[in-house]
Amino acid sequence: MKPYISIALKNIYNNKGRTIVTILLSSLSTAILVFITAFMDGEHKIMLKNAVELYPGYIQITNKDFRDNPSFDNLIENSTSLVEKVKENDNVSSTSQRFETFVLFSSDTKSVGAMIVGIEPENEKINSKLEQSLLKGKYLENKDKNFLYIGNELAKKLKIKVGDTISFVGTGADYSFCADNLIIKGIFQTGLFEFDSTSSFVNKKYFDEVFVSENLSTHIIIKPKDIDNAQFLSDEISKILPKELDSQSWKEFMKTLVEAMELDGIFGYITVGIFFIVIFFVILIYTLLSVYSRIKEIGILRAIGTKKREIFSMLLFESVVLSFISILIGGIIGAFLAYYFNINPIELGAEFEEQFKQYGLASTALPTDFNVFNILRDMLIMFILCVGSTLYPIVKVNSFKPVEAINHV
Repeated sequence: MKPYISIALKNIYNNKGRTIVTILLSSLSTAILVFITAFMDGEHKIMLKNAVELYPGYIQITNKDFRDNPSFDNLIENSTSLVEKVKENDNVSSTSQRFETFVLFSSDTKSVGAMIVGIEPENEKINSKLEQSLLKGKYLENKDKNFLYIGNELAKKLKIKVGDTISFVGTGADYSFCADNLIIKGIFQTGLFEFDSTSSFVNKKYFDEVFVSENLSTHIIIKPKDIDNAQFLSDEISKILPKELDSQSWKEFMKTLVEAMELDGIFGYITVGIFFIVIFFVILIYTLLSVYSRIKEIGILRAIGTKKREIFSMLLFESVVLSFISILIGGIIGAFLAYYFNINPIELGAEFEEQFKQYGLASTALPTDFNVFNILRDMLIMFILCVGSTLYPIVKVNSFKPVEAINHV
């Protein structure tokens, strides 16, 4: 073992107070960084997950022209057989057919234009959060006929409640006139005002009878077994679709939300960057004071013939050892917190429920994101930060001449 390494290890052991403070400072900083990053990434993931699962879904199949021109000329034909073909892919977890159109609803006091959607109730339980958004009454069933599941804000506009009957008039898929009376079975509230004020749902079997839309759909929703591979599965499905149809993942048809989350993530990482800068200078100042307190010791070593590069290597080795121990301890603590709160999400309480619903979150529980790669990345960054913050004090102290160092007050 080289002499400077032996001296460095003795310094670490003999100066227990300085060693403990250094380890505590760097460990705490590492643990906080790992946890903040896990919390921030977890928050973004849960917000995106809730927004996607609320209604849009992870993958949508539509006619290529439907998004720009949502008319009955741009429907998915033979949708039932297409769904069976899609299900042959082992990565598909579940599917759901939808038919969206607009009608004029009329109650005893008011008439309002709104969207009515024919859905497969049991499949929608898996592919969306419509059932979980139930406010009053009951959710739809596959056997239902003329029962309506309506948004809370739309129900307020029509001045109706569960059990009331309203009428609607609209246009069938064959452009025929269609009308019927509907019984309000349930009222839902997602917290998204526009959606709650314009949306209503009926059983697709009943919808197909009234709107003459048998084996037709505007959307086919697909949930992958691994939601992280939604884009890959969407690309695979595109290969088996007829040329007039298109498969898109949520990252494509919800691009605005994705960009908003990315922008929010940038601001989040700017905040983390500011945290880095603060920690860097805190460690730098502490290291500077710590190393300056050893100027006489360094002067004596220089006076007995120890070279400057050996002094530099000794102090740098001390920094590397202490930083490694600190980062290891802090990383383990931060990783434990990230894992614990990933399994047991942070509950912010019922008082935050209304605020969360404005962002499409049905729950106030926020899980952290336990990602081993991100944890190791943060530990590496903190290690470089801790070692880097000691370079200036080491170089500064090592620049003193032996006599100056010995006589330094």
